[in-house]
Amino acid sequence: MRIVFMGTPDFAVVILKAMVEAKHQVVGVVTVADKPSGRGQKVNESAVKKFAASQELFIMQPEKLKDEQFVSDLKALSADLFVVVAFRMLPEVIWSMPSKGTINLHGSLLPQYRGAAPINWAIINGEKETGVTSFFIEKEIDTGKILIQEKIKILENQTAGEIHDLLAELGASVILKTIDGIQTDTLEPIDQATFDLSTIKHAPKIFKEDGQINWNQSAQLIHNFIRGLSPYPGAYTYLYKDDKKMMFKIFGSKITNIPIKEKGFIKVDSEGILFPTENCYLRVDEIQMEGKRRMTFKEFQAGNEIQSFKTIE
Repeated sequence: MRIVFMGTPDFAVVILKAMVEAKHQVVGVVTVADKPSGRGQKVNESAVKKFAASQELFIMQPEKLKDEQFVSDLKALSADLFVVVAFRMLPEVIWSMPSKGTINLHGSLLPQYRGAAPINWAIINGEKETGVTSFFIEKEIDTGKILIQEKIKILENQTAGEIHDLLAELGASVILKTIDGIQTDTLEPIDQATFDLSTIKHAPKIFKEDGQINWNQSAQLIHNFIRGLSPYPGAYTYLYKDDKKMMFKIFGSKITNIPIKEKGFIKVDSEGILFPTENCYLRVDEIQMEGKRRMTFKEFQAGNEIQSFKTIE
């Protein structure tokens, strides 16, 4: 089949790379337009564009997906199938174009965790498993007929970044199986309406300002929150020392059975910084002060008297 791939970040590159290595006929790659970013306003290319260019694939970067010239150029590729991974919401004029349909890969077990941040929310909510789903794109986002689903376990201390990488590899396998199944007409799509939709959890986009830790919650809830936002956008807290208020990002934690001695004050032991929660201390071994690099707790301790910091004003 003639296939057009659409995607932007590193997650999508893993899938595109697998398709290229499997010798699928990728006749075009659609990705986000180059944008200037950073202090020097250096032009930034998407991860998908960089990989596609290295493979000498035909690249399209429309500013607007409904642009008449883009729609015309896309039609001219005569693709049988579109494969979409971590891209933008497509207008119907695009997703309805190929004869075999347009498939998407989602980082959850649909219909659970429809939305922009499925990996993060599955961890924040303390799920014990997650996975990937390939499905046909339809009008409403993440609601199309399911083609293939595969699962992985979420371990107690795994972060969103670690699960992201595992799901990218699993997703590559699922997309290859889905393409083969569509080509041989051996898949039986499952309508999401057959699931109990009253119990589904959603996965809305998470912004940087959503990452503040509430230390009045249980250690388990806070631990899930921290690892669900690690490494991006990152959970953060404010620590207070004398009359100074400083922001810190926290990227990983472990639950202890150490009872709280003094509410609101952090401590330190041989393995990390101990933050008081509702029921016990949470141990953190890596921290980043605003404007500074990430440090191990020992590096931070070398230049700071940790016990003088408080989590409350």
